[in-house]
Amino acid sequence: MKTIAHAGIYPHPAIVIPAVGGAEQAKVAATYTAMQELARRVKASSADVLVLITPHGPMFRDAIAVLAGDMHTGSLAQFGVPSLTFTYRNDKDLLAAIELEADRAGIRMAGIDKRSAAAYGVSVALDHGATVPLYFLQEAGVRLPLVHITFGLLPPDRLYAFGQAVRKALMRQKRQAALVISADLSHRLKPDAPYGYSEAGREFDGQLVNLLEQYDVQGILKISQELREEAAECGYRSILIGLGILDGDHVRPEVLSYEGPFGVGYLVADLTPASARKDMRPVGSEHVMLAKKALESYVLEGKVIDPPPGSPLGRQRAGAFVSLKINGRLRGCIGTIEPVRPSLAEEIIANAISAGMHDPRFPPVTQKELPLLSYSVDVLAPAEEVAGLEELDPKKYGVIVSCGNRRGVLLPDLEGVETAEEQVRIALEKAGIRPEEEYRLYRFQVERYQ
Repeated sequence: MKTIAHAGIYPHPAIVIPAVGGAEQAKVAATYTAMQELARRVKASSADVLVLITPHGPMFRDAIAVLAGDMHTGSLAQFGVPSLTFTYRNDKDLLAAIELEADRAGIRMAGIDKRSAAAYGVSVALDHGATVPLYFLQEAGVRLPLVHITFGLLPPDRLYAFGQAVRKALMRQKRQAALVISADLSHRLKPDAPYGYSEAGREFDGQLVNLLEQYDVQGILKISQELREEAAECGYRSILIGLGILDGDHVRPEVLSYEGPFGVGYLVADLTPASARKDMRPVGSEHVMLAKKALESYVLEGKVIDPPPGSPLGRQRAGAFVSLKINGRLRGCIGTIEPVRPSLAEEIIANAISAGMHDPRFPPVTQKELPLLSYSVDVLAPAEEVAGLEELDPKKYGVIVSCGNRRGVLLPDLEGVETAEEQVRIALEKAGIRPEEEYRLYRFQVERYQ
């Protein structure tokens, strides 16, 4: 059994979240897309627990802090979006196992619950180093127990050793973890950066990214303290713990994005061991990610995005429906039963915008609703004419009814539609065709991506 099912480095700028960043979010579009992809990969993995390492929880000079309550909760209220909330069960069995292994390694842990938090004057709420990565995981449908770790100001070799202790605990517990390594890099990349400009900012970020790409762990451990301090980084220690947890695995890092538009280095990288990557379940959410990005870009910027270069969706043609829901209730659905654009990518982009902005049954989607939306994309196979209801199956086939220039469409496998008769009745009503009129009947199959 694999101990590490997935591992990734996630930055934590709240501005990357559409409901927080608004129009400014477009400046970190590469980070946004890359974090969506990391979350998709976690969803596709065999992970049964999240181990999250953050720079922004309760911090001690001589100990590693862990949140010790039964539940972890937090929100984005500090960024003006209190409706975005997070609740995770604490994996206390794994936490106890980590504490035992850390004690054997001579590394002190500080468990923070409400009582000790009051004594130390700290908070037990999930910090933004946790909530920003968790936003993407939550959006991707990742629902797992969580161990929350804040690094201490220990020497690099001791942080790495703590990571090794976490790995031993995972092995003893026979758990498969997704590592969420929350880490911004230098805060001094531009004159208007949080700590002003320093040459050390680019030097540190370039050195760290280069060493990660080579997976030179010893080189990373040896990055000078003077350079790190001058660069004003905040994620180096998170990365050291993550590398310790990965100790012994064969890792071929993949840097998904790096940018610094606001003077802070944002790195998104996949450090999943090669053996675990082979076991990931295939998922088709590139379709959903494209629909989501298309609608969000249109709502936030009034911009119709271009198809992603090199995507296989740009080489396919098919009709497609994009459906939007909030809390399981339909919020918009628009589609095409045959391709009307040069590529499937363009079909999805146009229909996502139409579903959100032009479905006559609903008002246009607002910026505040964007974080609440769930998406599905149905890609249609060519329709075939059938003689009657006996050739239909509402769970397997969608249906098209046609009379003159009137046409009604109903997708397959819809909640509450159990019979072919009901399916055809609804399609006729949508088309304005009376049941006694002569109409033609077609069926089609779909690939559904959620």
